[in-house]
Amino acid sequence: MLITDKKLFAKGMVLLATFAVVLLLIFSPIFPGGVNGLHFSDDLFNKLSKGSSYFIPNVAAEAKKFDGKPFSVDVKFKTPEDAKLAQVLIAKVGGTAVPKGEALAISGDLGAMLAKILEGADELYKDQDTQLQAFYGMDGKKAMKGWWATLSAMIKPMQRAKLIEEANMLNTVNQRAIEPAYNFYGIPAESIMTKIPTVTALLVFYVVYTMWYGFGIFDIFNGIGLSMSKSKIKKEA
Repeated sequence: MLITDKKLFAKGMVLLATFAVVLLLIFSPIFPGGVNGLHFSDDLFNKLSKGSSYFIPNVAAEAKKFDGKPFSVDVKFKTPEDAKLAQVLIAKVGGTAVPKGEALAISGDLGAMLAKILEGADELYKDQDTQLQAFYGMDGKKAMKGWWATLSAMIKPMQRAKLIEEANMLNTVNQRAIEPAYNFYGIPAESIMTKIPTVTALLVFYVVYTMWYGFGIFDIFNGIGLSMSKSKIKKEA
């Protein structure tokens, strides 16, 4: 390897060496809580994500328009276990789920059912699932996962029955209430407004650290005579 510019080459090597040192520090358990940098930032952004994913009150308000509205659909489930769990859950919220061939004939007051589901999702989201467990007689996460599977299975039958608005509501409950509650269970919620300095520092560091590596490689290649330049346009004679 022929070094054509020792100064640039040395600069590039210093940048890469210091980049490696910082990388070792990032993977060292020196951050608050005795964790490494990746775990610290991952935990922080998970908390911020949970803090910005609390849509349950809005979903509950939207679901109120279905109060007192009866529904009836025949639903096929992927597994017998899903069907059995659906029967238990629906019975707990005052609905009925009767075997009908390979399907379940599900009926009840849609608004009342959704209100209980959202109440449970709210408890799970807030990591306060003691009442949820007592109500369903099972682990709170299992109950909410069961409701997710049950509502998912009900969407297409409702669409086929021309209950489009109802089907859309079930999808909304799944995506904006049950999924955040289930996925963020056990993670404390944080508001971005309380973490602006930390988040800003992390984002600035990410940009600077990426450029740090890039300039190191760039200077090393320039130092050994490999550079990118615009080729000259060859003129025809």
